Amino acid sequence: MRRILCPKCENYLSFDETKYNEGQSLVFVCEHCSKQFSICLGEAKMKIPRKEEKPEDEDLRLEFGYMTVVENVFGYRQMLPLREGDNVIGRRCVGTVIHTPIETGDMSMDRRHCIVNVRKNKQGKIIHTLRDAPSLTGTFLNNELLRDKDRINIEDGAVITIGATTLILHTVTQ
Repeated sequence: MRRILCPKCENYLSFDETKYNEGQSLVFVCEHCSKQFSICLGEAKMKIPRKEEKPEDEDLRLEFGYMTVVENVFGYRQMLPLREGDNVIGRRCVGTVIHTPIETGDMSMDRRHCIVNVRKNKQGKIIHTLRDAPSLTGTFLNNELLRDKDRINIEDGAVITIGATTLILHTVTQ
């Protein structure tokens, strides 16, 4: 089974690609928004890995670390790479621009839920700081609710809960 993303509402549609030949064009109608679109089966010239694909070992050697989504309704692994500066984390939604969107149906997660700031200190060590965006349901670090003004340094293995979704921080060894 192969999943494709609707270009209008960004919902996934599934189909069995083994029933079709490479190079064949297929037309789909999204069951959510009724948008009609087509795809051409075959190997893309530039393959950009999707979040649901299993990352290779070299993908895990990211300069500023990454977060793994533990609980999500899709049941596949999502890896959220972090970049230097503020990383706004929240539920992926059409029209909302955030740095690290999570593909989820968890409506208790805000579109802009929390922020992980990544910076280097004077000694060159990478520091990760967590704060609430602010969100409606709050951000939890190891089952402790962050207050509005809290800025908490987090380390490798920190368990962050936003809505009904849990994230684990993975840092790089320096």
